Amino acid sequence: MLFDTHVHLNADQYKEDLEEVINRALKEGISRMVVVGFDRPTIEKAMELVEKYDFIYASIGWHPVDAIDMKDEDLLWIEELASHPKVVAIGEMGLDYHWDKSPKDVQKEVFRRQIQLAKKVKLPIVIHNRDATADIVEILKEEEAREVGGIMHCFSGSPETAKECVEMNFYISLGGPVTFKNAKKPKEVAEAIPLEKLLIETDCPYLAPHPYRGKRNEPSYVKLVAEQIAEIKGISFEEVAEATTANAKKIFGIN
Repeated sequence: MLFDTHVHLNADQYKEDLEEVINRALKEGISRMVVVGFDRPTIEKAMELVEKYDFIYASIGWHPVDAIDMKDEDLLWIEELASHPKVVAIGEMGLDYHWDKSPKDVQKEVFRRQIQLAKKVKLPIVIHNRDATADIVEILKEEEAREVGGIMHCFSGSPETAKECVEMNFYISLGGPVTFKNAKKPKEVAEAIPLEKLLIETDCPYLAPHPYRGKRNEPSYVKLVAEQIAEIKGISFEEVAEATTANAKKIFGIN
């Protein structure tokens, strides 16, 4: 059984065939998934999905690209929803210096406020990082995020940074890029980080693994991520599936 720890089945890309996409995932042995809401519409849709499917859970937060749009009432709303038994994490949150819609200082403030909220509601956090590693690590340390821990989603940094994050009580989640032929860093991370600190994800509909690169991603493809990690570590696919599922259930508090 596999656990896809980061999906966006609440995205418009699945409007036409969501049911078929979910059924394909179940056929491939994906037994659980966490759907991520990162603004009002996607959080609302995530909450609808967790009510409809017993194997889908939610992580809810505010995306750094849209940090400038977040109002106080949005954070209060997230706090209220966090008491739902199927909300298992806060996020995705973090910093994104690739897009310049939200100024860096605004992103940092919204990031800090969400870490504080997660500590208040006692849920782990899901981190989005694009071109902002040093600032993210600094804020996680300053806000003592290790208290709740969490997930470095679709990790793209160095093995050294990954180890630093593990020391701060974070799991390293690998997605499609670990299967790309030219992706050196994710492969090095898969090798360097112990299996008990790794998670797998698709981040679908984005970042489809090889041989689907450039196409719409979906949860059934998370199997390809697990197979690649098994190959890199020289262990069986079953070992990777079992360990990453156990890790996901542990961080999300799912029995």
